Amino acid sequence: MSTRTKAEAFLVVVTAIWGCTFVVVKGALADASPLPFLAVRFMLAGLLLLAILGRGQVDRRTILPGSILGLFLFAGYLFQTWGLIYTTPSKSAFLTGFSVILVPVIMMLSGFRMGSANLVGGVLGLLGIYLLVAPSGMAAVNRGDLLTLAGALSFAVHIVLVGHYTKKFSFLHLVPVQVLVVGLLSLGALPFVPNQTLHLTGRLVGAILVTAVLATGVAFSVQNWAQQYTPAAHTALIFALEPVFAALSSRLVIGEHFGGRVLLGSGLILAGMVISEIWGGRLPSPVEG
Repeated sequence: MSTRTKAEAFLVVVTAIWGCTFVVVKGALADASPLPFLAVRFMLAGLLLLAILGRGQVDRRTILPGSILGLFLFAGYLFQTWGLIYTTPSKSAFLTGFSVILVPVIMMLSGFRMGSANLVGGVLGLLGIYLLVAPSGMAAVNRGDLLTLAGALSFAVHIVLVGHYTKKFSFLHLVPVQVLVVGLLSLGALPFVPNQTLHLTGRLVGAILVTAVLATGVAFSVQNWAQQYTPAAHTALIFALEPVFAALSSRLVIGEHFGGRVLLGSGLILAGMVISEIWGGRLPSPVEG
């Protein structure tokens, strides 16, 4: 098994972890507002990562790129978590899936030459997500949908920038910095947002531990390592599986119902991954001139 294959396999595992946490975060928001939840989650994860990956030290060269990554990560999670107050876990996951199609668009706008297979694969993956998890009544777009779409844009930019920075700096230092930046930005924003709540119930403590250790510490370490070996467009397509795991966990935990489009949706997602992997070409290079 090649290093790239291992990297993409680990990205699938990360995607499964993130998909299953939609339901966990939805439950946690009954006991905490988005900002304090993010502050506790990312400060805990950041300190753990600093101790384990960075061994208590930070390479000064990674402070600026890590802060830039942290800014877009903060925006993505703030909008996504805020949106989950008003929408369902599966719908949130579907709307976040728009980052799949946004990544190649952002890369092309940045001067990268993308293969048509990457675009076709992204469209198939997005269509598969829609068929698989889009609940009835999608025509009625609410505040949570718009907030989640804003988060999807931030996540797409983050994916592209991670692919860029991990080729120049060690992920051992990039990961703790960006995660701590999310926690610090969340803490810094608290005085400016009134009526924030945090009730330390057993459900909330469990959600913080799961999201801080698995969905943040482990997941972002793996993502930043893996994106050294796989193109950003392929990473985005793998992340298209996130709503699949979100839909399954939502079905098992809260009994959210889905129709008979599961096989077709899953088939389209797999087809998109295969097309992008086989015919998508190598890592995009800047357009000259």
